[in-house]
Amino acid sequence: MLPDKDYFLDAYNPKAIALDLAGKLRLRRLAANLSQQALSARSGVSLGTLKRFETNNEISLKHLLMLAVALQATDEFMALFPKPPYEHLDDLVKEQNVKIRRRGRNKI
Repeated sequence: MLPDKDYFLDAYNPKAIALDLAGKLRLRRLAANLSQQALSARSGVSLGTLKRFETNNEISLKHLLMLAVALQATDEFMALFPKPPYEHLDDLVKEQNVKIRRRGRNKI
């Protein structure tokens, strides 16, 4: 849940981003000629959750992704958090050699 306080002055604070996403989702829903009820049924997200997002900008990531799938907008999510570009070939080699940390202990 996002705090009610606006402590950022620019458009790149969590509240402003959520407001923008909710507006874009609403426009995409209307462009697809879908009512809130129809999008709710198509996505599997409850009508109340969809209404809450469009009015109060509050939604879980899981439900936002379900709505994106229903509106065929998943490419935008796949573009989030891209890998930084390699500056040197050594950076690529280092990435290949990084061990993945795992929880738990190995049993012998």
